Amino acid sequence: MSTDPIHRELDRLAEKTAPQVVAWRRHLHRHPELSNREAGTARLIADHLLSLGLDEVRTGIAGHGVVGVLRGGVPGGRVTALRADIDALPVEDLCGEDFASRVVDADYPGGPFPVSHACGHDCHTAMLMGAATVLAGVRERLPGTVLFVFQPAEEGPPVTERGGARAMLDEGACADPVPTMTFGMHVTPYPKGYVGYRVGNQYGASTLVRIVVTGKQTHGSTPWQGVDPMPAVGAVLTGVGQLYRQVSAFDPITVSIGHIEDVGRFNIIGRTVTLWGTVRCAVESDMAEVQRRLTTLAEHSAAAYNASATVEYLQPVPPVHNSAEWVAAGLPTIRRVVGEERTVETGATLGYDDVSEFIARFGGLYVMLGVQDASLDADGRPVPLPGGRGLVTNHNPHFYADDDTLVTGVRLHAHVAYDHLTGALTV
Repeated sequence: MSTDPIHRELDRLAEKTAPQVVAWRRHLHRHPELSNREAGTARLIADHLLSLGLDEVRTGIAGHGVVGVLRGGVPGGRVTALRADIDALPVEDLCGEDFASRVVDADYPGGPFPVSHACGHDCHTAMLMGAATVLAGVRERLPGTVLFVFQPAEEGPPVTERGGARAMLDEGACADPVPTMTFGMHVTPYPKGYVGYRVGNQYGASTLVRIVVTGKQTHGSTPWQGVDPMPAVGAVLTGVGQLYRQVSAFDPITVSIGHIEDVGRFNIIGRTVTLWGTVRCAVESDMAEVQRRLTTLAEHSAAAYNASATVEYLQPVPPVHNSAEWVAAGLPTIRRVVGEERTVETGATLGYDDVSEFIARFGGLYVMLGVQDASLDADGRPVPLPGGRGLVTNHNPHFYADDDTLVTGVRLHAHVAYDHLTGALTV
């Protein structure tokens, strides 16, 4: 138990703001916006931060990024950066709630797309807005500065655009003052109110890959007069499934092709076929080797069918790495907020999150917050609760998050920020 009365005050203020946090989350869920298009979301955030009387509210960073600056009333040199991502996904919303999204973005490159917060960024945004409310309520007792960093385009902007964490940092989002710690969390299919942490890479390294296979266009009735790129594409797709055997089996990698585009019609052998995919590596040092082997596979498979292939790697994201020192520093705070029994170590994942750019530059911690109807089995794995809504992974159209758990995220943000400023959570 804490002996610092401000911790109880943080909890009281978090409970007080909980209904508003739920309302924000539901509003954001109804009105999702894709990467680099988060204008309405950014406006809602900025209006709220301005209403709190923060020292600064910076907008328009790397597109629609927002940073609020709260300088405490007690002298102190530490700066806690609390980060939330604000963009949505091109995924249909089948969560079953009355606040489900019906938004369709007809103008987004490659669209039209249904749009939803199937990854939980609506929760992240609402929880950080709530934390800003809580910490502004005790600003005279804060010995340092808190940055509220609302980041656009975490899911990746269109390939012809800049965006995301690296762009925010390049534009000076955290240049003045410079954080001495970054903290954030991601909602996940885990028991409600549980916090999962991992020493080492919480998320893997990632890059987007674009493979363009080029042949020679001709009519479907005379394939010998052209070069059909489709057999080469088939060979690439088949070969991708064997790449995992060419690196250490103890360091997982995945290469997934999620989208294929061609130009033509049923009776035309087209000139080009474009494959879009993602490469994930549990260990960042494997990325160069996987890329080399994938490039070789694409180029040589195309050549075997008298076609050609070009391979580009775009939007690289480093792994989210939680050092042992930062985990050890953060665990007492996390355990105080959610309890010893709800603080659990998790396995690695090949998901990615470009919060890694902040963690790598300033140090800090990124954790998982459980928001679904689940329990842990004897091996520590989440299993569905009988009669509950089941376990649904992020990016699934049926993904859901429990509204009542959001206050836990608000408390985590507030406690971590305060404890770092006082020196109780630092390395």
